[in-house]
Amino acid sequence: MTNDLPLSKEQILDTAEQVLKRFGPDKTSVVDVARALQVSHGTLYRHFASKAALREAVTERWLDRIIAEPLAALADLPGDSAADRLRQWVVALIAAKRTYAANDPELFKMYADVTLEAGGMIEAHIGRLIGQLASIIASGIASGELKPADPEETARAIFIATSKFHHPSHAREWLAERAEREFESVWRVLLNGIAR
Repeated sequence: MTNDLPLSKEQILDTAEQVLKRFGPDKTSVVDVARALQVSHGTLYRHFASKAALREAVTERWLDRIIAEPLAALADLPGDSAADRLRQWVVALIAAKRTYAANDPELFKMYADVTLEAGGMIEAHIGRLIGQLASIIASGIASGELKPADPEETARAIFIATSKFHHPSHAREWLAERAEREFESVWRVLLNGIAR
């Protein structure tokens, strides 16, 4: 039995995400997703040119919903000092990655794989995150709390300096006892470099 109703991109991505969680990114095919939607695989190819394109779209949406959007809300919170907001933002990024690595391993594995394959999409995601950090830094510079500097350059440096704690290639290290101590050491050095 086939579904004759037109499919939206969101319906396809919702179903693809569920199928990927169930079977894993390595074992899931476009045919599996089409079967779950009760359509032919050709129908999916009208929306996504390949299995890789479908995986990238699922990953991009996952990164937006789980990482970028919640962090944007933190970046825009008024009231706290810029240093406190920076720390909250970085800690939230780390916590989100650790949580999803533990609780949603199939999608996290796909995200880790896609970071190696889909450079443009990942660069856009990282650019969005760095923009959020830069806005916090710019507000701290404007208030006199942080040293004058290029906000985007400073944001990129903070993102890179903390990457051991949030980049998927380091996921195995996140559970080590020393991870929290190492983060605190890195954070102190970073804060000393930017705070007045």
